[in-house]
Amino acid sequence: MPILTVLREIHLWAKEGFSITKLTKATGINRSLYYYHTEAEEAGDSKGKRGRPVPGYSFTTTGVRIPDEQIEEYLMEAVEGDGATYGIKNLTHFLKVNHHIKINHKKVGRLCRKLGLLLPQRKGNPTYPKRLVRNRIITAPNQLWQVDIKYGMISETRRFFFVACAIDVLDRSIVGHYRGQRCTAKDITTMLEEALFRRGVSTSPSGENQLIIRTDNGPQFVSNLFGAFCEGHHLLHERIPPRSPNYNAYIESFFSIMERDLFRRFEFEYFEEAYYEVDEFMTFYNETIPRQLETNGPFTIS
Repeated sequence: MPILTVLREIHLWAKEGFSITKLTKATGINRSLYYYHTEAEEAGDSKGKRGRPVPGYSFTTTGVRIPDEQIEEYLMEAVEGDGATYGIKNLTHFLKVNHHIKINHKKVGRLCRKLGLLLPQRKGNPTYPKRLVRNRIITAPNQLWQVDIKYGMISETRRFFFVACAIDVLDRSIVGHYRGQRCTAKDITTMLEEALFRRGVSTSPSGENQLIIRTDNGPQFVSNLFGAFCEGHHLLHERIPPRSPNYNAYIESFFSIMERDLFRRFEFEYFEEAYYEVDEFMTFYNETIPRQLETNGPFTIS
């Protein structure tokens, strides 16, 4: 029997509610081939859009088929009255609990957009505006620190731990580091506060000798807590553009060294061992590893 004839037969049986997966398996037809030709035929073009066609119905937990038109009525019912239920997740839960329909949030979202039921998404109004990076002329230590986060692994349990570091771009020393099973904005600000004290960094509200903290756009760094910390200590916080690690090249280079000389050489069996080795590596890096320092006059960093 010609393939096109078999495909049309499958399409007819599918309209009666039979499983396309079982029909294509029984006839030996590849399922993607069926979807391709079905879409092409409906579009009137042999190069039609690939993908599974919208069935136009869903099933209840007892196997009763419910057309999309009825589901749309249920959705309209859900958002009427004082006890309106908005949001795709809430509406999906409403259909499953109240009408016992087996349906996922993607289809509910499609139907809601069709009916215009979704409220516009809220736009963020950050307390601390984003400052993008720009070229800096570095003439002394404690003018620009780069901060980032890396994670390691405990070999036995396959659990992760975090390492957050701050590096001075001029003398390439790690001015502060944190390691732990979690890494919040509070953990990083505590680490930076201790680093400011050890390095004797003091800045004035006027902006003189203002230290720049450069980070990526991780949740710890875009938080209000981190923004308040930088303002409270008169630090200038700037964030690199997405997918642009070259703007944080110094801390990225250090993490490459840590990966090569620490994480690939040792397997940690428990967290305390990992933390001990991380601390030892930081001391070794700062005091022993030779580095080519930018000490020959001012230099520009992008």
